[in-house]
Amino acid sequence: MDFRSRLIATLKAVRPVLEEPGVLVLGSEVPNLLQDGAAATLVVSKDVDLGIPVSQHARVKLRLGEIDGLKASTEEPSVWLPEREELIEVNFLGIDHAIQHPSETYVLEDDLLPLMVFGPLSWVSPATPIEVEGLVVPVPRKAGMILEKLVTDRSGVKGDRDLLVVAGILPLCDESDLEELETLFRRLPAELQYAVCSNLTLLSLLDPVRGMPDPGAQRRAVASLLRRLQGEAG
Repeated sequence: MDFRSRLIATLKAVRPVLEEPGVLVLGSEVPNLLQDGAAATLVVSKDVDLGIPVSQHARVKLRLGEIDGLKASTEEPSVWLPEREELIEVNFLGIDHAIQHPSETYVLEDDLLPLMVFGPLSWVSPATPIEVEGLVVPVPRKAGMILEKLVTDRSGVKGDRDLLVVAGILPLCDESDLEELETLFRRLPAELQYAVCSNLTLLSLLDPVRGMPDPGAQRRAVASLLRRLQGEAG
């Protein structure tokens, strides 16, 4: 079974949660889903991140029993593990739009569905959902997703994966997406503007990894975006 089939099967398994307002598919699967026909050829990691607005936490908990073929990990209840080979792991993350700074990350404690609420996810907002094989999939706006990845403070393999997600989304952006990204960037404090530019520079230096978005193919686009942001950075 190819990765695309496993990804779609997993999204169908968690359909009840996807139906709740504000829930979004995040992370490394966004570039896969935004490809034509959700081609899923850009495999950065083999799991699905679901962003749950803290305001919808109680509603989402009521739908957990409707999930088919996955169960919560006993060690980490926000991670749901597949019970069938055709499914992949699902991670539940928290979104709190009241957060003002990415350093405000916190844990929403709950016996059934605890959530790590990441500050940078406060910039992520819903785009027009996509439809794949009869399934409506809520995805984020590209600009907020790119910004979230470029300010997330990770190193090593996880940091590289965040940048590769940007490499997967950037070629799918049009001018309106770039304008939105620039607007969001201008609102950041100076230290976060610096972090965004530094991570774009790192992205331009990454070596290609087989089967993942090719940063080399995006070097021109990354350089153009970097010049655009630095040209008026505060």
